[in-house]
Amino acid sequence: MALYTEKSSLPTINMGDDGKKQPGLPDRQDGVLLAEPEVKTKRPPLFKVVLLNDDYTPMDFVVFILKDVFRKNHEEAISTMLEVHQKGAGVCGIYTRDVAETKAELVITIARRNEYPLQCRVEKE
Repeated sequence: MALYTEKSSLPTINMGDDGKKQPGLPDRQDGVLLAEPEVKTKRPPLFKVVLLNDDYTPMDFVVFILKDVFRKNHEEAISTMLEVHQKGAGVCGIYTRDVAETKAELVITIARRNEYPLQCRVEKE
C-alpha cells in the first residue's frame, strides 16, 4: 500500500539560495506569499477617581485616604483635600477602569468601617 499526496498542506519556508530561511521574508504557501497581519494595539480608556465633599468626613481622614489608597505625598494629599473641600469634588488619580473601580471601592469600604459617609465615583476621562 503506497501513500500518495499531490500537494503538501504544510506551508513551505521562503528559503534563500544557500538553503537557509531568509530573515524578514514571509513564508509561502502554495506559491502565495503570506503577509504577517498588522497588529495595532490601542491604549485602554482611562478613568478618573473623584472624591466628593460631605459635611461629616474630617479633612484628616481624607488626607489619610489620599496618602494610603492613592499613594500621594503629604503636599499632594493636602492640595487634593482642599480642592474637594472648596470645590465639592477632587480628582484623586487617573487609572484604567479596573484599577479605578478597585480604588473607589476601597475608599468607600475604609470610610464605612470608620463610619464616615465619604463618597467616591469613577468617571471616564
